[in-house]
Amino acid sequence: MVALPRHRRRSLQLLAAALALGIQALPLRAQAQGAVAYPSPETLRDVQLAALACARENTSDTCSQARKLADPLMDHPRLPGGCKDTLWAIIQTSTPASSNTLARRDAIGDPAGRLLLVCRSSEKPVTGKTETAKPQKEPSFFERFFGRGGGDKN
Repeated sequence: MVALPRHRRRSLQLLAAALALGIQALPLRAQAQGAVAYPSPETLRDVQLAALACARENTSDTCSQARKLADPLMDHPRLPGGCKDTLWAIIQTSTPASSNTLARRDAIGDPAGRLLLVCRSSEKPVTGKTETAKPQKEPSFFERFFGRGGGDKN
């Protein structure tokens, strides 16, 4: 076995401890992510409307409101990367300008328009019905007249 310098051994020990803690914390982190609720469509709609108001009105109040609503969603653990890219575009472009040009409005309005589509939850909604009702099969001509009790017996 090769003798390592003291500082090298210490850094390897710290690395091994960090890896062990990271591997043990992985299931806890996965459970914590599962417990966080996906943002509601109303929350995403509020961000969208605030961004569109910023694009339309070009005031510091409306633009700061759009950034303020979008910013906490950037740290949300369940949002996909495409959604966060769209939110980032809203945060970066939602600033008042000296003139409200069409290019500025489009730069804010395009990501705002895509927000609800990109950030849609991929989970299926839970319904109260567990089993769908199967439609009754209409008996064939043979079954109606010659058997299995489905037809007229005159």
